[in-house]
Amino acid sequence: MNKKIALIYMGGTFGCIGEPLAPMPEHEFIPQLKRILPPQLKIECFKAPSIKDSSACTAIDWLMLIQQIQSLQLQNFEHFVVIHGTDTLSYAAATLSRFLAESCHVILTGSQYPLLNLQGDDTRDFTDAIDNLNTALDAITKLPVGVYLTFFHQVIHARTALKTHSTALDAFRGLKAEEAIDHDSTVIQIQLSHIEKAKSLNIVNWMMVPTELLQFENNLNSLIQQPPEFLVIQAYGVGNLAVNEMIIQSFKNLQAKGCQIILSTQVPLGGMDQRYAISQWIQDTKILVSDALSQADLYAKILKIYLQYPTSQQWHDHWYDHPE
Repeated sequence: MNKKIALIYMGGTFGCIGEPLAPMPEHEFIPQLKRILPPQLKIECFKAPSIKDSSACTAIDWLMLIQQIQSLQLQNFEHFVVIHGTDTLSYAAATLSRFLAESCHVILTGSQYPLLNLQGDDTRDFTDAIDNLNTALDAITKLPVGVYLTFFHQVIHARTALKTHSTALDAFRGLKAEEAIDHDSTVIQIQLSHIEKAKSLNIVNWMMVPTELLQFENNLNSLIQQPPEFLVIQAYGVGNLAVNEMIIQSFKNLQAKGCQIILSTQVPLGGMDQRYAISQWIQDTKILVSDALSQADLYAKILKIYLQYPTSQQWHDHWYDHPE
């Protein structure tokens, strides 16, 4: 088995120095990173195509990262560890999982504290960066093929990852790597055309708060003139959402303009369940229901189906596809 590991640096707190924190240029950081790598492992370091604060990352950055991984696969790399900022780490992880599926071994990680001291010439006295990286490097050749996220001694399935604390070392939750999940088995080889098309994807995400139905209706109607490709509505509980006839008509008007509406939930754990009578309207309007494993996974699923199929009708028709 090929145990050569590609370590890809994509920025984030992990590689910051100074006060206030600022990214260390990657050509200076990577040599410092190499100093702490376990000497018994065959690790080659690479800089990602896009290195930035993860709060600024979008699908474009992750598609270019996937393209880099797929290129390295042609050079006989099968194991990849990605260092990424924590703000959008769950989104990056879910996107890589959806697109790479079970074609290779990937673990993403990051840190709440930088690897290096303020001057950038030695490791920091207190940091979770080394532990998180070592956990990833230790696990990467032992796990089944797939994409995972490592943080605070935990290894979890990438599609289930949820950031639950903004500053604590124990910041992520998700299904443990040894637990079984369904996999999206379709691998997409990323081309420049995919990256270009992703620039046009517009997703509007609304988390419902208690408000009058009239105001909800007004908000929906405000989208009619320039509708997004996808409107995600994070409803309550198992997917409960109060509607009236005018709101249902607004949904239909948006659909007629090519906008796919997806019902999700703002509750992070437990998933969707449409047992209640109030949900009959969902069948009547033919809006889509999320079957994703997390909010980040829903984002990744939308991105993938948008790049796979050219029309809104096809996005709808293929939404519930479950490739074996």
